[in-house]
Amino acid sequence: MQAQTTSHILMIRPVRFGFNEQTASTNAFQDTTIANQTKETAQENALREFDEMVRYLRAAGVEITVYEDTPEPHTPDSIFPNNWISFHYSGTVVLYPMHAPNRRQERRMDIVNDLAERFQVARIIDLTHFEQDNKYLEGTGSMVLDRMERTAYACLSPRTNEDVLDEFTRQTGYKSISFEAFDEAGLPIYHTNVVMCIGDVFAVICLAAIRNPDERLMVRQSLEASGKYIIEITMEQMAQFAGNMLLVKTKKGQKMLVMSTTAYNSLTARQRDDLDDYATLLHFDLSVIESNGGGSARCMMAEVHLPLK
Repeated sequence: MQAQTTSHILMIRPVRFGFNEQTASTNAFQDTTIANQTKETAQENALREFDEMVRYLRAAGVEITVYEDTPEPHTPDSIFPNNWISFHYSGTVVLYPMHAPNRRQERRMDIVNDLAERFQVARIIDLTHFEQDNKYLEGTGSMVLDRMERTAYACLSPRTNEDVLDEFTRQTGYKSISFEAFDEAGLPIYHTNVVMCIGDVFAVICLAAIRNPDERLMVRQSLEASGKYIIEITMEQMAQFAGNMLLVKTKKGQKMLVMSTTAYNSLTARQRDDLDDYATLLHFDLSVIESNGGGSARCMMAEVHLPLK
């Protein structure tokens, strides 16, 4: 059985980070008001937040491979690499179709080729041709993978298309559980990884966002059948990125649950105690990245599950 976690994380250090107008219409987590206030300092402050997170993760014993973004082309969301690529223990690399044209420019084969020097890359699944049909699947933002059970959970949205999801499952052998999820304003939630996080023996999820009771029951039953202890978060906590966590491990095997300070502060004492039973909680101030980019800690980390050469 494949492990749910890895100790090797890929991150992209930003060069021209900022509010992305091309993504704002489908991402209610981007805060226009704060973005306008921080426009001149967004890159500087995002870089500080990024470097601090990398420093603490490395100090904790997590292996971080950092690639510098390039000034051109301008990719304001390059700090979120998990949307364009995923890595799998079989040696498979998957490239994904992206909704915003300027996000498609984040895809970099030089990164794939560099990783192939150290890791086994057996095949590359390229789903980017779906962009021609205006169909998208933004990696482990659109899907939350239970790697142990080979199940992909996906809330359908303008950025998560069922046809592309079907092609992903056909080529990887995963099964999919798709559903619809909405925020408090009734808008489709853009990425599944703000709704839920799957660990090895636990799952954090905002079930209230899944309005259809049959779909809600389906998701709950699937998680329970896989042996996951469910920790529910509220709609308000989801809006504070409490679903946007990632379980990683150190080189010595210690489990760490990584999140933003915004997410951590939204949790109740009971929820923190429950999560602390499964992993050490690590949190970082990512407020500028969150308000401008509409993504948080989990979005910044692409897990490298490839086998070493």
